[in-house]
Amino acid sequence: MAQSADVNPVSTTDQKDWTLVISPYIWTASLNGNGTLAGFDTDVNVPFSDIFNHLDFAVMGNVEITNDRFGAYFDGQYVRTSQSENLLGNKVGLDIKTTTLSAGAFFTAYESELAGNTLFGKPRTMSIQPTAGIRWTQLEASVSALGVRLDRHSNWTDPFVGTRLNYDLTDRWNLFSEVDVGGFGTGSKISVNAQSYLGYRTMMAGNPTILRAGYRVLYQDYQGKDFDGSRPFRWSVTQHGPVIGFSMLF
Repeated sequence: MAQSADVNPVSTTDQKDWTLVISPYIWTASLNGNGTLAGFDTDVNVPFSDIFNHLDFAVMGNVEITNDRFGAYFDGQYVRTSQSENLLGNKVGLDIKTTTLSAGAFFTAYESELAGNTLFGKPRTMSIQPTAGIRWTQLEASVSALGVRLDRHSNWTDPFVGTRLNYDLTDRWNLFSEVDVGGFGTGSKISVNAQSYLGYRTMMAGNPTILRAGYRVLYQDYQGKDFDGSRPFRWSVTQHGPVIGFSMLF
């Protein structure tokens, strides 16, 4: 959940103060797609309506630092789910642990000042920020069928490039959106990440804070080998769902 500080990144070029933005969040993502693991072809289908039945544990957060024109961010997610399905009359259990770590940088390529100031005393702006980085994904899965349990894992790294948009709708309301594309055959064949959030400025624990709610989609199409290199592995899955959280500025 890449976030943007409530700052004026271009118009005051002499401003060098750094802003730290800490953003815990919850992404209630459905999983849809298919995978090949340990010789089994299986559908990966965890709908949003059943997410809390399949979700065992999750922790997510984003940290960003910016000096008004340039910035960097780190995003981390760990999710553990479990499900079962019938395959040729046999019950197949699938436990999945996904770890996704992203790191990137951005700069403000364009900014337009709008009328008035934000709640935090900064001019209202609309800005466009190109971004680039890497996204590391590790998948650990356990498949159980016919009384046999197999544990497998794989990981890959995707470079990505994209664009972020910040738009101050009013003194309190803000719109943040990001789209990036990655993989390019170096890790995934292709990966696409898109997210958009509506933010509301307030004060919390004496710090400027932006409450956020929105939606995120992450598609990854990765093909490789099981960790022992003997069998094909494929993860062609879309994660998508609503996101809620907040960004606290320091």
